[in-house]
Order: sequence, then C-alpha cells, then structure tokens
Amino acid sequence: MLRNRALISALFAAGVLTAGAQSSDSSPSTNSPYTRYGLGDLSDMVFTNNAAMGGVGYALRTSEHINPMNPASYTSVDSLSFMFDVGMTLKSSNYQEAGVKSNAKNSSFDYIAAQFRLHPRLAIAVGYIPYSTVGYSFSRSAEIENSGGVTNTNTFFGEGGTQQILGGLGFKILDNLSIGANISYLYGTFDYQSAAIPSNGGDRTVVYNTLSVKSYKADFGLQYTHQINKNNSLTLGLAYSMGHQLNCTDTYGTQVIGRAEETTSSGTTDSYVVLQSSESYARDGYGIPHVFGGGLAWNYSKKLTVEADYTLQKWSSVKYNNRTGMYKDRSKVAFGAEYLPNEIGRSYLARMKYRVGAYYSTPYVKVPYQGNMIDGATEFGVSAGFGLPLQLYQRNSILSITGQYVRVKPSVTGMLSENRFVIKLGLTFNERWFMKWRVN
Repeated sequence: MLRNRALISALFAAGVLTAGAQSSDSSPSTNSPYTRYGLGDLSDMVFTNNAAMGGVGYALRTSEHINPMNPASYTSVDSLSFMFDVGMTLKSSNYQEAGVKSNAKNSSFDYIAAQFRLHPRLAIAVGYIPYSTVGYSFSRSAEIENSGGVTNTNTFFGEGGTQQILGGLGFKILDNLSIGANISYLYGTFDYQSAAIPSNGGDRTVVYNTLSVKSYKADFGLQYTHQINKNNSLTLGLAYSMGHQLNCTDTYGTQVIGRAEETTSSGTTDSYVVLQSSESYARDGYGIPHVFGGGLAWNYSKKLTVEADYTLQKWSSVKYNNRTGMYKDRSKVAFGAEYLPNEIGRSYLARMKYRVGAYYSTPYVKVPYQGNMIDGATEFGVSAGFGLPLQLYQRNSILSITGQYVRVKPSVTGMLSENRFVIKLGLTFNERWFMKWRVN
C-alpha cells in the first residue's frame, strides 16, 4: 500500500513538472506590458487555497495545506501525514489604452511542494515556487518627421522570470508558539529586446538585455496562538524576508542590421546582416527588498477562519541596473475567510470548504510617462473558491478551485489598464504515510 501511494505521487509530480516545462517553453505565463519594468509580476508565495482568501497566510495554521508564506506554520502538520501540493493557473487578461483593446490568454504551472513532520516539534517542507514572471510583446508605430511618409515601428518583447527551490523548517517552541525559516535557491533568466524598424527597408536597430540570476532568498516567520475559550482562538503571524543584492550577470548590447542582396542558384534574394554590434557586461546590479508581513486570524471551532494581513516591501532602497530611485515601497492589504459547515457531515456540501477574499496592493515599479518617471499601476482583486474533499486514499486530500477578478489601474488616466480573470487549481494529497498498521 505504501509503495503504491509513493509511486502514484511520484508519477503525478513528474507529470505536472513535464506539463509545466512544456507550457513555459511554448508561451509566457503572463502577458502584461507592466512586467517590462523591475523584476516583473511578483508571486507573493500564494498557493491556491490562500488565493481564494485574498492571498492571506501569515497567521494561517492548517494541517491540510502547505503554507510557505509563514514557515512557522509547518508545525501544524499532522504527525501521521505526508502532504504533497501542486497548483496551476489559467488566465484571461483584457487590456485597454487610449480606446484600443486587446486580449491575452495564458496558463502556467505554479508550484509543487511537500511537507511532513520530523519530530513532534519539528516539521520540514520542500518546494518549487515562482518568485517573479516577465512576459510581454507589443509594438508602436509613428511617422518620422520630414521623411516623406516613412514610419518607424518600435517593437518590445520580454520573457522569463525567477524561481525558487525552497527548503524550510518549522519548530514548535511551545504548544502555542512556533518559529520557522525558508532558505531558497533563487535563479532565473530575463530576456528583453526592443527594435526600431523603418517602413522603407532601412537599417534596423536592435537593443537587447539578458539578466541571469543565481542567488539565494531567506524568509523567517513566527506564529502565536491564544486560546480565548473552547471554541475561539486568535493567531498572530509575523514574517520577514531578508533583502540583499542579487548574484547576477547582466548582458546588454546593440545591433544595427541592414539589408543585403544574396545571390543563389535560384536568383537574388534579400537578407539581413549585422552591420554594427556592441556588447557589455555588468554584475550584481539588481536586488530584492526587505519584506515585513503580519497577520491576525480568528478561528471558531474548526468551522470559520477570518484573517487580515498587511505586507510592506522596501523596494525604494533596492538597486535596478545599478541605479537607485527606480522603485517605490510596495504595500499590500488582504482579507479572507474560510467556512466549513461540518467536518464530519453526511452531506458532501457540508464537508466542502467555502472561501472568499479581497486584496489591494500598490506598485513597486516606476514607469516612464511623457519624459517623467511615475508610479506604476495599483491592483485590486476579489476572489472566491472551494475546497473539495476527495476520496483518493483518505478524506483529507483536497481539490481547491479558486476564481479571481483583478483590476490593474494606472496612476494616470489614459495609460494601460487591465481586467484579469483567473482560475487557479490546486491539488493537495494528505496521506497517512506514518501510521503504524496493525494486522490481526
């Protein structure tokens, strides 16, 4: 029985990883021009069940899901269980700028993680989680002055991101007090390219930039639970992520490409050759911020959980391409709730978990506008979802489904705005691997 469960879980993990790799090779997991700036769209380490609750998690303690937002939560895992969590996202984005509308659809593999207890007071978690994502492709055309009708088309393309391979420990100091830490290998590549293409077939100018990151990330957390009475308790969660300069290499250059005639046996054809080329390198010109997070959760009789979170990311002092002043501090406020009618109810609807939430976040990047640098776009999101108990090996295995609506609003009227519709799917295997079976 144990071998069969391990084999099935391993095959499922391999299948998810293969599908995720194929998806990432074929298309980016996002398509937002705002990801052209900074390190792209930040993931905030939010799993599917957290996303349904508005992205809260600093004070969330549950034995049914993995919660890397606060590594102190790892100690809530059941002593008999091995948890395995995977997730993916389907996304449809509608963009509008100056009366022009467009749409983009994307899918992505989000995360894979496992967690189990090493000791009555010590638990471990490992996982793969995205940190940030870049994906955009757009163009703009304008007529060149005094050129007799020649237009110049500027194209902009970018893809890539950073991921973290995480190892975490949670330690229970007291029955109601836990601490924890995540240490991650942070890596990834960003590819940026812009090109100026004249309509008369003249020389093209291509500017490219490739950023390769191989660094680390360290997160720390604390959770304290106060039992008010038999049915009510409050949990305080605090988290901190250490900011530092990234170990990275930046390769940037310019190419001037011209048209040339090429004569072959089939005739003369036009081709393009590099007329001029220059390339430079820079190291360690980017960083990640100090992050402070806190949350307070109220729990009622294993039926209702309500939580509020606040996050502050100190981006204003972080370097971007060896320059400061390109970022601003980002803050995020999130609220969420989860309701379970009856954990052991006879009705399937009574055993389902119902989740709702909302969040608001300010931008961390500054964007160019009419020759000035202004704040990027704010985000507002609402979400709802379900936790569906599955009868795979035991009832604690859960399929989580989350629906989100996100409004991305620019700081200046007329700039690009976005309405995003998101479906997130998460599957949690919660198996009793460590139970001692008795045979009569």
